[in-house]
Amino acid sequence: MTTQARDAGLKLLREHALIAGEAVTGASRIAVDDPATGETIGHVPDLGVAETERAIAAAVDAFPAWSRSDPHKRAAFLREWARLIDENVDGLAALMSLENGKPFEEAKGEVAYSNGFIKWFAGEAERLLGETHDSPLGHVIVTFREAVGPCALITPWNFPAAMLARKLGPAFAAGCTAVVKPASQTPFTAIALAELADRAGLPKGVLSVVTGDAATIGGALTASPAIRKLSFTGSTPVGRKLAAQCAPTLKRVSMELGGAAPLIVFADADLDLAVAETIKGKFRNSGQTCVCPNRVYVEASVAEAYANKLAEAVAQIPVGAAFEPGVKVGPLIEDKALAKVEDHLKKVQASGGKVLTGGGRHALGGRFFQPTVTLGGDDKLFRDEETFGPLIPVFPFDNEDEVLAKANDSEFGLASYLFTRDLDRAFRIGRRIEAGMCGINTGLMSTAVAPFGGVKSSGYGREGSTHGIDEYVDIKALTLALK
Repeated sequence: MTTQARDAGLKLLREHALIAGEAVTGASRIAVDDPATGETIGHVPDLGVAETERAIAAAVDAFPAWSRSDPHKRAAFLREWARLIDENVDGLAALMSLENGKPFEEAKGEVAYSNGFIKWFAGEAERLLGETHDSPLGHVIVTFREAVGPCALITPWNFPAAMLARKLGPAFAAGCTAVVKPASQTPFTAIALAELADRAGLPKGVLSVVTGDAATIGGALTASPAIRKLSFTGSTPVGRKLAAQCAPTLKRVSMELGGAAPLIVFADADLDLAVAETIKGKFRNSGQTCVCPNRVYVEASVAEAYANKLAEAVAQIPVGAAFEPGVKVGPLIEDKALAKVEDHLKKVQASGGKVLTGGGRHALGGRFFQPTVTLGGDDKLFRDEETFGPLIPVFPFDNEDEVLAKANDSEFGLASYLFTRDLDRAFRIGRRIEAGMCGINTGLMSTAVAPFGGVKSSGYGREGSTHGIDEYVDIKALTLALK
């Protein structure tokens, strides 16, 4: 299966960018490696301002016809694209595993999750509904939801398919054209999805994928007055910079940024469920997700019992390369990510935290780190910074007010989690916690039908759900003076 899966992925690997459906190579190249081995799996062009401006021009030229096309035809395209993605699940997943390092079975799950957004927004394309109102002036007001314009979509390396689908699905449904800048660590998945979109009948110019230096391409996209919308998923510092660059042209902006998610376990919770769901939430993509639990707070009377159960289960998690059978945790994306996890572990230990399992780099070497659980110490570091790796620090607490204050004492507010059997408490804490999302008795809450997004320094705007398409439309009002 390993060879078969890898071969399916390599068949989809294309070492070029795409501008209006045409392959672009460029003179300078960027190497993309397999995080499990460090070996180069391919190269993509290092494009610059000129090529980015060509992609923008293509999006501008294609926008009038695409935005005025029958929404049912856009929905039909999205469904055909989704069909092709379903036909190529193994290849897309293998390609993602090669460039990202995540386990192959997990990558297959990401492809299916991604395709859920394409299918969902195919339906939303057919529901771009307006409203009618009687005016107090005696007029009739009719509203329409119209595509905002050509869009710039900048996606991260940790979910190469999902983050692209969550943006392109609603953009295409609304009638927007797009220029995509994927992360340089994981460009091949985006290029493969774009080529499948071309096979599904997407008109030339509606989608371009440009690869290269993030600052150079991002600067060209944000500076262009022709780009009317920017959607970015990535770090908070980069998000702040991009938002500032968009200010002169007053672009529509949506940002899905960093998190430092708290997970709270009360004494009345089902501890076995809490442990299982903590693991589900934390160890996807080796802990390299913006919504994974970054700090776990457990009521003091059950803190040791929970932590021991958690450590016992975490110690059994299989670690290895993407195509090895049964693997659940793979390598980290790059060497500096490994160093950050190591640094966070040392700091929590220095503050009094005790390692219950794991505690260092994995025997596999390279970018592998042992799944690790600690108990006690100071939680401040984990309120301020994402670890972005397979480390779970557990901290005891005494009462609701204390844990809520700690949970909210962070500049971030993306995801949060709560385990309790008390329905009143679930609503009370769920409403008071400062986060865009709260999973109650679950460690997984993101689907195409749920609004995804944060508050505070975790950004603004929502992806998915009936609200996701609102990021890509303007409301136009026609006032009719009827006799």
